[in-house]
Amino acid sequence: VLAVGCAGGACAPRGAPAAAPPLRVLVYNIHAGMDAAQVPSLDRVAAVIRDAGADVVLLQEVDSVVQRTGRVDQVAVLGSLTGLHGVFGRSLDFQGGGYGIAVLSRWPIVAGSVVRLPVFPPQERAGGSHEPRSALWVEVAAPGAHLHVINTHLDPSGADSARLQEIGEVLRLAEDRRRAGDRVLLGGDLNSTPESETQHRVRDAGWQDAWAVCGGAGDGFSYPDGVPRKRIDYLYLGAGERCRGAQVIESHASDHRPLLVLLER
Repeated sequence: VLAVGCAGGACAPRGAPAAAPPLRVLVYNIHAGMDAAQVPSLDRVAAVIRDAGADVVLLQEVDSVVQRTGRVDQVAVLGSLTGLHGVFGRSLDFQGGGYGIAVLSRWPIVAGSVVRLPVFPPQERAGGSHEPRSALWVEVAAPGAHLHVINTHLDPSGADSARLQEIGEVLRLAEDRRRAGDRVLLGGDLNSTPESETQHRVRDAGWQDAWAVCGGAGDGFSYPDGVPRKRIDYLYLGAGERCRGAQVIESHASDHRPLLVLLER
């Protein structure tokens, strides 16, 4: 292909157009905006998101006007510090506010809903309390084609029984979007390692583990932040997705390290 309108008729060949930048997706359990030592770290979390150049962020363990974190709307603060749009998904009422998950996006979020993930029997936590789980679905007005993001945070119990019930509901939600022909990303803190029955269930349903297919270097361990020993944070891709890479970012702003995946737009 030749350039046109060159001065003096001396035209040089024009190179191929530059490739579009990748879609940068971050999965990050932010530990209610506190690091592993319980020191407030929301500004450091925002710095991680900015430095990663994230276009879409799946957040877990998010507080919204909760007493323990100063009644701050953490999604609003992160949106202000990063310039991203944000939606909070409340999983339970807590200390006068809400606790749950969230999605941040470079582009407007035009629809969304919170889907409950019931478990029977309810899973007991410390002191006999129960922590209901949920999934947050959002539709992002990304350039070219809208993007559907499903973010969740599964039960942390040792056995897979509760997680299998929860992931079944998440997969039904994801499959509804996939059948509609939408581009779907599914991820979060799934509190299960790659060899677990929970992870086999996701892969058997036809979802691709981004760490495996994007060529992530190393073991992908993301928890705990100091010397990670487990891979429990994931992004799953639909068939046909192409990617450029994946990495776990070294950071101590939370008790997890964030997972960054680079996808073709």
